[in-house]
Amino acid sequence: MSLLAPLWAGAATIAAPALRLMLRRRARLGKEIADRLSERRGVERAARPEGDVVWLHAASVGETVSALPVVEALAGLAPRAGILFTTGTVTAARLLQQRLDGGGLAAHVTHRFVPLDVPRWAARFLDHWRPAAAVFLESELWPNILAACRGRRIPLVLLNARLSERSAARWRLVPGFARDVIGTFSLVQAQSAADAARLAALGAVAVSSPGNLKFAAPKLPADPAEVDRLARLLGARPRWLAASTHPGEEAIVLEAHRGLARTYPGLTTLLAPRHPERAAAIAAAMDGVAVIRRSAGDPPADGGIWLIDTLGELGLAYRLADIAFVGRSLVPPGGGQNPLEAARLGCAIAMGPLTGNFNDATAALAEAGALARVADAAGLERWACRMLSDPERREAAARAGAGACDRYADLPLHSARSILAQMRRADV
Repeated sequence: MSLLAPLWAGAATIAAPALRLMLRRRARLGKEIADRLSERRGVERAARPEGDVVWLHAASVGETVSALPVVEALAGLAPRAGILFTTGTVTAARLLQQRLDGGGLAAHVTHRFVPLDVPRWAARFLDHWRPAAAVFLESELWPNILAACRGRRIPLVLLNARLSERSAARWRLVPGFARDVIGTFSLVQAQSAADAARLAALGAVAVSSPGNLKFAAPKLPADPAEVDRLARLLGARPRWLAASTHPGEEAIVLEAHRGLARTYPGLTTLLAPRHPERAAAIAAAMDGVAVIRRSAGDPPADGGIWLIDTLGELGLAYRLADIAFVGRSLVPPGGGQNPLEAARLGCAIAMGPLTGNFNDATAALAEAGALARVADAAGLERWACRMLSDPERREAAARAGAGACDRYADLPLHSARSILAQMRRADV
């Protein structure tokens, strides 16, 4: 064990009183649920189910969506096992509840908030739930929690693992500590060969790269009746979507809209900002263009911008427009938003050059012919014009994107089987 491991544990223990205050402050800001703060300290009110419990931890929304097909596969393969699903954010918890409501998985899954990485809090959590296996999504590497699992001989799996070169460089500064943390996992399934190589170099064992679970995530939900109603209102008018836009990108979308409207009279641009609370400022900046806000309940305007300023309706937007620009990709710092959500719903896709958070996904979609790169408003206008004027080209791009996702349809089942295999080995 490296010297840093006990130092980390000691520092977390000393910090525990300050962490309690931080949690209360976060609750006042709406970033925690006040009645459930005890879960963040490993104090449990919920009963543990009988039999084996598989613990899956997903930090936030993206990881939670990726994990859902694995949860479904686990429930099918091991129907008597309970599934403990922890998240680190309130938004992820709410999304999980929405996806579970009314479905058969709800009977298998218990949600809790993950304890903070304090040794005593981790110990309380594990002593209560006694998981038969612990599965962490992507880059959730909490040294004290992992050490507590190792001390209880709980098999550890790092699923859909990713490690950027920048993060790997930081870990290389503390190689012994990296081996203590990353080498704890008995199985690592990485998103890509590059991620697998970086993790193996830092001490990960049993590393493979079967693919990215984000390709196999379920389609974003939408109310079918509402989709049908709005599709009838939109009729045959030309339309396209700018999705998950960030500050600075709406002005680019507006410029592209104006150019397209000269070629396509009656064009409707659907605009779904990443953060709907910005809707008033966005609408005020749309000089000379009719803007209808979805939250007002009015139908989309003919020849203007329909501002989708409601939460949880990106699935509806993608179903109404089969041409989609995916944002956070044109204006620094960028990073991109998930283009696979659009691909699964049959959209031809464009993104800017700043997609570092989704390099593997964008590369795969571009190689398949499903995603185009644009650099500015003129490029965005040209791309949308090509898609609007050439239905066959648009449909080919949509088929290519759906096909790229379909290649990973069996990955959740493969991951679930791997998790159960780790449990069986631990029982021997």
